[in-house]
Amino acid sequence: MTTNRDKVIWITGASSGLGKALTLELNSNGSKLIISSRNMEQLLTVKRNCPNPENIAVLPLDLENYSTMSALVSKAMDIYGPIDILINNAGISQRSLILDTDLGVYQKLMEVNYMGTIALTKALLPHYVGRKQGQFVTVTSLMGKFSSPYRSGYCGAKHALHGFFDTLRMEHATDNIKVTMICPGFANTNIARNALTAKGASQKENDKATQNGMSPEKFAKKMLRAMQSDKFEAYIGKWEIMGVYMKRFFPKLLHRMVLKSQVR
Repeated sequence: MTTNRDKVIWITGASSGLGKALTLELNSNGSKLIISSRNMEQLLTVKRNCPNPENIAVLPLDLENYSTMSALVSKAMDIYGPIDILINNAGISQRSLILDTDLGVYQKLMEVNYMGTIALTKALLPHYVGRKQGQFVTVTSLMGKFSSPYRSGYCGAKHALHGFFDTLRMEHATDNIKVTMICPGFANTNIARNALTAKGASQKENDKATQNGMSPEKFAKKMLRAMQSDKFEAYIGKWEIMGVYMKRFFPKLLHRMVLKSQVR
């Protein structure tokens, strides 16, 4: 198992939730961090609340502006030098039925969750290839392995990330580039509150399953162990992770169980 001490790690979506918890945990363990999101104020608050703020650099980033990623990678590398690990954590969820959902909502979900993530990854990839080392850690979801009502666009984008990064892992195995896919179940964050509704507005309310989900702090510890073990995929959650195995072996049973669960 490798260690993240003294490594340069870039975290997107670091202003709240899982990204914030990862920042606090990694900063406590001696990593040099670059933290990114759209919200500069919240990033600065996260930095101030860390035990070693001198080891954190703030770099605002908007995944929808994926044409700027090459320039952002150059800025990031000017801070500490080469980047060892990119944690693709930023993203947005959805809560709406297919019949009701505007096409523009699907476009936004793909641009943020998929296109922005692969644009940043592609911008950093040549530097990894040149050094013959590097790790991409991408936070998808259990919804990238099986699906649930009200999340059609979110599921589609997360499934797409698995297809892309599984290919990247194969194409660059000889370059010593590692890819770890992290698939969260329910986590007690603001993901449900920020989820897009049918017309593209934020839902602005939580749900019981999210409230009862794993704490971000506990999740961060489990995620870092998966990263350090160079796992291909890690399913992190409670009972809901069983859905991955049921999808593989008992897909019709999973279908009936999800319909009965009334998860929103």
